[in-house]
Amino acid sequence: MKTIKYPDRKSWEKLLKRPTQKKANLEALVNDVFNEIKTNGDKALIELTKKFDGADLINIQVSKQEIKEAESSTPSELKDAIDNAIRNIFNFHKAQEAVEERVETQPGVECWRKVTPIEKVGLYIPGGTAPLFSTVLMLAIPAKIAGCKEIVLCTPPDENGNVNPAILYAASSVGCTKIFKLGGIQAIGAMTYGSESVPSVYKIFGPGNQYVTAAKQLASLDGIAIDMPAGPSEVLAYADETGNAEFIAADLLSQAEHGADSQVIFVTCVEPLIEQVKSAVIKQLIDLPRKEIAIKALDNSVLILLNNEKEALDLINQYGPEHLIIGAKDEDFFSEGITNAGSVFLGNYTPESAGDYASGTNHTLPTNGYAKSYSGVSLDSYTKKITYQKISKEGLKSLGPVIEIMAEAEELFAHKNAVTLRLKELN
Repeated sequence: MKTIKYPDRKSWEKLLKRPTQKKANLEALVNDVFNEIKTNGDKALIELTKKFDGADLINIQVSKQEIKEAESSTPSELKDAIDNAIRNIFNFHKAQEAVEERVETQPGVECWRKVTPIEKVGLYIPGGTAPLFSTVLMLAIPAKIAGCKEIVLCTPPDENGNVNPAILYAASSVGCTKIFKLGGIQAIGAMTYGSESVPSVYKIFGPGNQYVTAAKQLASLDGIAIDMPAGPSEVLAYADETGNAEFIAADLLSQAEHGADSQVIFVTCVEPLIEQVKSAVIKQLIDLPRKEIAIKALDNSVLILLNNEKEALDLINQYGPEHLIIGAKDEDFFSEGITNAGSVFLGNYTPESAGDYASGTNHTLPTNGYAKSYSGVSLDSYTKKITYQKISKEGLKSLGPVIEIMAEAEELFAHKNAVTLRLKELN
């Protein structure tokens, strides 16, 4: 990890640059896979799964028997932990339900919005180097609360054609309607176009590698909504003299172990804390099973010493981190001043991993600076808002002339006439 002391503001943009993404010719590959799926359906999905995942499947859909076996093979301690997380995530997202409000914008003119669920959603759960069963909870629970009728889940199988039991237990526990052994581009293609077995959906959620990201982006050009643009995971931690170097190092490493292209940043105005954190990172790194991945991520990472908290807050908002950890005496200064962050963790006893698993907030968050313009996944992500209006006779008599004047000024006389005819009838 590089240490930068008192960088000039003009250098911040370069200093905070995310790791460069490999820009392979992904679009051509995604198009080829998508075309195979559109042409050959399940047959193509089976062949692509053998090609990319090394699994020779007969059926791509997870059977009820497999789910039953997964439930019995998942350790009871893990099931209890998952069930606890489900309760917390449910409670947090349930509280986000909107209350319909009718507004009389002027006498006789009533307007309101109706919240309706997206009927069919697709959830992508990476299998890769870690079985992310926690992502199942984060994506499926709000979908269930929203009232989505069909919740389709795709996750890659291992070489033996099996899905991690914890993923299946989690998916079954939170009401996924159909589960498929599909990963990567083919999973996104299946949920986009459908096949004999896989239903097409209206919106796709979930993280993934550069292939999944490229597939989601191309799916969006074909009329499928996606949750948000995705990039490598990241965390920025800030601490003052009240910070605990061991805690900070653990938080940085918990993000670094996600992937070699992850980025972790530590910011402080307390110079001795820089070396303390660096030493703690080195010490904790030794015992990490995924230390080789974390070491590569640390190459993309930096420790920054700044002059004061105002400067630190400005830098945080310029970076717009996916995860932001604040360990500071003046906690309110930061919590009130933050405008760009995916999720914020306040205090020395609030690790980022709490939000990843079980505190209740959603861990599907904007990365790569998209926190400046996107929110993380929430109940709203699974709903649409339809506006309604109803105008009484008296209301139209009052509002009608306003519409006529505006329509005529825009030279849209059919618009004007739609009002004029009604007003004549009323008079």
